[in-house]
Amino acid sequence: MASPPDTSKSLKLERYNSYIRRVNSTKLMAASYKLLFKATLLVALILILFFTLNYPPLSESPNAHHLHRHVHFLSSAFYGGGAQWEKQVRHSSTPRRPNGFSVLVTGAAGFVGTHASLALKKRGDGVLGLDNFNSYYDPSLKRARQALLLKHGVFVIEADINDGPLLAKLFDVVPFTHVLHLAAQAGVRYAMKNPQSYVASNIAGFVNLLEIVKTAVPQPAIVWASSSSVYGLNIQNPFSESHRTDQPASLYAATKKAGEEIAHTYNHIYGLSITGLRFFTVYGPWGRPDMAYFSFTKDILQQKPISVFRTQDKKEVARDFTYIDDVVKGILGALDTAEKSTGSGGKKTGPAQLRVYNLGNTSPVPVKKLVSTLEALLNVKARKQIITMPRNGDVPFTHANVSLAAADFGYKPTTDLATGLRKFVKWYVNYYGIQTKVNKEEENAAGKDASAFASSESK
Repeated sequence: MASPPDTSKSLKLERYNSYIRRVNSTKLMAASYKLLFKATLLVALILILFFTLNYPPLSESPNAHHLHRHVHFLSSAFYGGGAQWEKQVRHSSTPRRPNGFSVLVTGAAGFVGTHASLALKKRGDGVLGLDNFNSYYDPSLKRARQALLLKHGVFVIEADINDGPLLAKLFDVVPFTHVLHLAAQAGVRYAMKNPQSYVASNIAGFVNLLEIVKTAVPQPAIVWASSSSVYGLNIQNPFSESHRTDQPASLYAATKKAGEEIAHTYNHIYGLSITGLRFFTVYGPWGRPDMAYFSFTKDILQQKPISVFRTQDKKEVARDFTYIDDVVKGILGALDTAEKSTGSGGKKTGPAQLRVYNLGNTSPVPVKKLVSTLEALLNVKARKQIITMPRNGDVPFTHANVSLAAADFGYKPTTDLATGLRKFVKWYVNYYGIQTKVNKEEENAAGKDASAFASSESK
C-alpha cells in the first residue's frame, strides 16, 4: 500500500510566507505612522511660526473673554503704534505746571476715574489713562467718558492691568511720579454671579501692577481705591479707620480687604508709598448704572417698579451718599500729601508711608429719602416695592468718620444729597435726552433771563 504524500514541508513554507507577510505589513504600518507623525509635527511648527510672527506674545490673563481685545490692541496700538503711540503717551503724561505730577490713572474711563483725571488735568498735571472697557455695565458710557477725557487732553489706553508687558512698557516710556489705581471689579451683588472676575481684577490685577511699580525707576507713590465695604459686619458707628475690618460681608469686600493687606506687604518689603481710600457710596454725573440712584432714576422715568430694601428686622436701609466732587477733592488731597517711595529698582532703602482713609459725607440718608428726592426732581411718582434685604453681602448702614482725612489733608465734604442729586439728574436728562421738571425749570429760567435782558436793552 502506497504511503500518503508528505505535506509537512508545504505547511512549513506556508507558515513562513504568512509570517513574512505579517512582518512586512507591520513594517509598512510603522513607516506610515512615522510619516504621519512627521507631517503632523511639521504642520504644527508651521502654525506656531505663523502665529508667532503675526501675534506678539501676551501675558496670561484670568479674564479670558478679553483675549481677542488684547490681541487686537497690542498688535495695533502698542506694538504697531511705534513712535507716534509713544509720543501720544508722553504728551498726555507731561505736566504743564511747575513741579506738576505725572499720573497713571487705572480705570480712567470709570466713574471716579474720569472725574479724577479731569481734575488733575485741569490743574496742570500730566495724566495717562488705562481702562479695559469691560461689559460689567454699558461700555458705551465708558466710551463717552473716554471721548470727554480725550477732548481735555487725556489719552486713555485700552488694556488690562493684568497685562504685565504693556505696563512695563508704559513705565519705560514715562517716569510716573504717581499711580492712581482705581481699576477694579465693582459691585457687591455681582460677586455672587461671577466671583472669579473679582479675584482676577481686585487681587491679581493689583499684584501685577505692584510688581511692575516696585522695579520702576523712579518708584512712584500709589493712591488706590479701597472701599467702605471692608467694614463688613462692624456695628460701631460712625465707621473709623481704627475699627475692625476682618469680617467682610461679601466677596467684593473681601477682595478690597485683601488689597489693603497686599498694600502693607509691598510697602514693607519694597518701600512703596501707598495710600488706600475707602469710598462711601459715591454718586453724581457720569455715574455707574448699577448704583441705586442711577437705576432708580431710569426705572422711575420708565414707570417701572423699584425695589426699596429694608433690613431683616424691618429697619430702614441708609447710606452715607458722597458726591463725586467731594471724593475728587479727597483724592487730590491724598495725592498731594503722598510721600515719595523709598525703594529703587525693587530694593527698599528705608521705611515708606502707608496710609488708609475714609472718604464719605458723614451724613447717612435713608434710601426712602433718596427715592422721594428723585421723585420731586423728576416730577414722577415712583412705583415702590418694599422688600426685605436678601443675604447677598449688602450691609444695612454706612456712616463715615472722616476726621483723619480732615486732619491730614483738609478733607471736608460740602455737598448734601438734594444738591448732588439735582446735578446728577440734570446730567442724566441731558445725556439721555429726556424732558423732566429739572430741565423745564432751567429752560423757563433761561427764558425769563432773556426777556429781562431784552427789556433792559429796549430801555
